[in-house]
Amino acid sequence: MRDKIIRWESFLLLLCVGVFVFGTTTDGFADTDNIGFLLLDYSEVALLAFALLPIVLTGEIDLSVASTLGFCSALTGTLWDAGLPFETILPVVLLAGAVLGALNAVLVVKFGLPSLAVTIGTLGLYRGLAYIVLGDGAVTGFPSAYRPLATDYAPLIVLAVGVIIAVGVHFTTLGRSLFAIGLGAETARFSGIRVEKIKMLLFVVSGLLAALASLIYTLRYNSARADNANGLELAAVAAVLLGGVSIFGGRGTVFGVAAALLLMAGLRNVLFLNDVSNEIQNVITGLLLIVSVLVPVAARALARRRPVPAAPVVLKEEEVRWPVHD
Repeated sequence: MRDKIIRWESFLLLLCVGVFVFGTTTDGFADTDNIGFLLLDYSEVALLAFALLPIVLTGEIDLSVASTLGFCSALTGTLWDAGLPFETILPVVLLAGAVLGALNAVLVVKFGLPSLAVTIGTLGLYRGLAYIVLGDGAVTGFPSAYRPLATDYAPLIVLAVGVIIAVGVHFTTLGRSLFAIGLGAETARFSGIRVEKIKMLLFVVSGLLAALASLIYTLRYNSARADNANGLELAAVAAVLLGGVSIFGGRGTVFGVAAALLLMAGLRNVLFLNDVSNEIQNVITGLLLIVSVLVPVAARALARRRPVPAAPVVLKEEEVRWPVHD
């Protein structure tokens, strides 16, 4: 299984190289400013993908991350419009994201509801709350002193979060517990792993990272709106699954997700420079999502259908019956 994951990640890297080589044939792709824009453009998607990764490893899902981002953006605009200093808004918004993540956790862990159904519901709920908080308008004029956090330093923030997630997933006891839960929650529980506590923590962290993404998104565009990041959960889920993380849990790497993010960012940038519409880009993202789910399922189906070579039969000497000739 590990060899299959490595092969998939290598394939993703080859696709990245292919996209970037092809991109050099497009005017402006190789410019330093464009490469910086390419990395910045997918900062929020990367944060949401890193939030989803540990949850999906346990066999759960959080489809409300983009709506949490939208609510936190709306909350940022409302608080700024009310005259609060941005230094006060920052911790309040991060706390709000953690609270929304905790609500998901309570519904999934404490009430035992399916995370898919719960987060589809909170996807609509949190987006609706965003409109209640801010309405249809937009708030602008955020302090310029904080804008470099969302432009110059955003890729570094994403890199730091990715490294923390990678260390946590692949080099800690908690990370090993995630894989164990994904392979079998009951077995993990009997092994002494605190399954419920870990899942609670993961959903809270997911909300916290979505709130961080909302601050970057709001400051980068200098606009707080209730519909910010609408539909962005599709790109985040696509990056996680395309990166080789099993939708059923128990398999995947942070490196694979990072490679998928780089591939999707490069592809989006090439399409953008070639004046491909957002609608077509969304179609391509949807196709990538389908392929990322279909390929592992097809591979498992082929493996099951592959005939198992019969073991050689060794007969004892007394069991050998020689033919008798008249």
